[in-house]
Amino acid sequence: MLELQYSDYILECGTDEAGRGCLAGPVTAAAVILPPNYKNPYLNDSKQTSHKLRLQLAEEIMANSVCYGVAHVYPKKIDEINILNASILAMHKAISLLNIKPEFIAVDGNKFKPFEDVPHQTIIQGDCKFMNIAAASILAKTVRDQYMDLIHVEHPHYQWNKNKGYPTKGHREGIKTHGTCPYHRLSFKLLAD
Repeated sequence: MLELQYSDYILECGTDEAGRGCLAGPVTAAAVILPPNYKNPYLNDSKQTSHKLRLQLAEEIMANSVCYGVAHVYPKKIDEINILNASILAMHKAISLLNIKPEFIAVDGNKFKPFEDVPHQTIIQGDCKFMNIAAASILAKTVRDQYMDLIHVEHPHYQWNKNKGYPTKGHREGIKTHGTCPYHRLSFKLLAD
């Protein structure tokens, strides 16, 4: 089982994002504060859990966390400020949605900008080490996948119900045949050489 959190603060939130490497759709972040006695042997980085388990974990996290927030940053903004800044902005937005201000922020990855006056620590592969970051990774991925399924209905030729906006062969074929749509990140390399 993963460790609960990084610091000794009671109100530590974990934060992570999903969809950074996608060609379409938002980058989505979540922030989660778990209770001090929280245990879940199945909780892990969203990339290492099945779709079915992720849905179960997401429900469980939403029901049992002290609080959580999930936020999207959309393609137009990603193109304006670049994907790294958009990822950090999404995390800041998710943290600001928490109904309790965290005393400490544990961040997945190696880049972050201070959020208000709250101390933070970046942790490479934090979503495989700490439950609060893993919980944020599960929520971010689950909510983003649901969003991509919704916009797939508008633009089925990109196969977003399967690829969630990632650069798969099917997605790139859709761009070649139909061009881009408003959900695409125009600053990204949309077609392979």
